[in-house]
Amino acid sequence: MSRAFVNEDQAAAQASQPVERKISEQPNYVTARGLTLLQQRLAELDGQRSALLAQGEQADKQQLAEVERDLRYFSARVHSAQVMPPATATDKVQIGSNVRFMDEQGKVNEVQLVGEDQADAASGLINWGSPLGRALLGAGPGDEVLWRRPAGDQLIEVLAIEANA
Repeated sequence: MSRAFVNEDQAAAQASQPVERKISEQPNYVTARGLTLLQQRLAELDGQRSALLAQGEQADKQQLAEVERDLRYFSARVHSAQVMPPATATDKVQIGSNVRFMDEQGKVNEVQLVGEDQADAASGLINWGSPLGRALLGAGPGDEVLWRRPAGDQLIEVLAIEANA
């Protein structure tokens, strides 16, 4: 057999393997709710893996590989999670704080700073390590902070901070 065919077979096998999920290099600070969600996701994936393995040879190998990849990712995230104490201060933005701020156009926004895996911008859940999260972290009511955005820097004013205990 030609060496070229062996390499093609290896390339085909590698192509069917899902790409590993990149684990962030920033600390894995999470809220208590964020840790619960990570643990739930891990349990769901474990159940999916068990169900696929129970199918034996009929199991979708690609789906099994994807579930196992996600299991590795979420296991690492649960293992590295550092649960932050509940945000109780209203004078300084912390992970877990609900923050109301106004942008330069006078638009008022409300967000909560959360861990990376819990973030969902459409729901107002902002990763503490994102440009907005970093701008808000440590700020107090009345503070103007610089939000370094890809679309251009913008000054925002923190209007209020609510504890989320």
